[in-house]
Amino acid sequence: MHAGERILLTLWIGGMWTVGYVVVPTLFDMLDSRILAGAIAGRLFTIISGIGILSAVVLIAGQLLWASVPWRRNWRLGVLAGMLVILLIGQFGLQPQMAALKAAGLADPASAAAFGRLHGISSALFLVNSLLGLVLVIFGLGERAASKGSRRE
Repeated sequence: MHAGERILLTLWIGGMWTVGYVVVPTLFDMLDSRILAGAIAGRLFTIISGIGILSAVVLIAGQLLWASVPWRRNWRLGVLAGMLVILLIGQFGLQPQMAALKAAGLADPASAAAFGRLHGISSALFLVNSLLGLVLVIFGLGERAASKGSRRE
């Protein structure tokens, strides 16, 4: 793994862990307004998701171009692709629905329950991604092929 890939992986996964497990709980603990804490947390998650999407695309391209293992047998590529899909589901599937429910108001018990379900799914997907990311940090992105010309199918 080249230094650039290590830096990108560290920025992405370290950012996820820092935002999700340090900063956001601290916001909810220190701020009196749960609405303000939630708004700040939502913005931070959007930022780290953007970093993750960009990082995943770059790291996937690196795996396709430079990995020493053919892409069909490259478990790291599968993990990165899975993480990207989870990010896309969260950012473009769940988050817009949650934002719409918040904008409509959560005073209605049905809206509050729907928001709670979506938030739970989003939290579970974040946990899965942070654990998958930890696996990549522990095991790295693998060895590179010996030369540019040795790209495999």
